[in-house]
Amino acid sequence: MREWNVYLSGEIHSDWRERIGEAVRGARLPVQLSGPVTDHAASDDIGEKILGAEDNAFWRDRKGAGINAIRTQTLLRLADIVVVRFGDKYRQWNAAFDAGIAVALGKPLITLHEPGLTHALKEVDAAAMAVAETPQQVVDILAYATGRQ
Repeated sequence: MREWNVYLSGEIHSDWRERIGEAVRGARLPVQLSGPVTDHAASDDIGEKILGAEDNAFWRDRKGAGINAIRTQTLLRLADIVVVRFGDKYRQWNAAFDAGIAVALGKPLITLHEPGLTHALKEVDAAAMAVAETPQQVVDILAYATGRQ
């Protein structure tokens, strides 16, 4: 049976990735999960760590964003399905950008967020093939898509 590559994008301040991973393993789905670096400080600091310190915050962020994009863009291109989680605490412009890239690449998109964000995300949700409210709903969609339900 084929293994599906699923990229998990979006907010990094809750355990939604772990919950999906545990449920995928528990259901023995043929799914390989990937995602961005979720250690906020490591992600922010990688540009200076590898390419050297910057006095200007713009260039510091630009270095880090470029290096992080190597991972993100590669894994998005390899993904069979992209899941993008939006939380209510932080602005997640990068998550919206990942959703747009996924759609532009023709990747099936699943958005994941609480009902209170429906209005704010209406355009992103309109591009998604499914809009889930819980990690378990995402797992159920993956089970169905992979023929395991």
